[in-house]
Amino acid sequence: MYKDLSSGVKISITRSITTSFEAYLANIGWDEDQFSMEDFVANWQAYFKENAAWYDKVPEEVLLSKEFHEEIAKKIDEVIAKVLSEEPTEKQIESIEKMQKELGTDYSYGCKAEAAYIENLLKEKLNSK
Repeated sequence: MYKDLSSGVKISITRSITTSFEAYLANIGWDEDQFSMEDFVANWQAYFKENAAWYDKVPEEVLLSKEFHEEIAKKIDEVIAKVLSEEPTEKQIESIEKMQKELGTDYSYGCKAEAAYIENLLKEKLNSK
């Protein structure tokens, strides 16, 4: 069922998963101990029902089918794995190291999305200094 959707709808679904996954992790401060797949999926569902253009383009019988839900669960796992495996950029690393030196902090980060979160956190700390 998922494979039968247009490429634009599939791209939109992937983007909605990525956006809401990164927002959810930022909301919990990238704290692995606070992560809950159920909470993330609930946040993603709220996000796509309110913000995603693809939701209205998928027929209701597809949205309600067990097969579609299984395929979406696999897609969620793929997107999460991709987000968590994408390496931080050299620019992010340099920026974070410079700000950490200035602030005397030692935040660690494992992927590009987490580095973006840490970079924003450090910028906020510098701006409020």
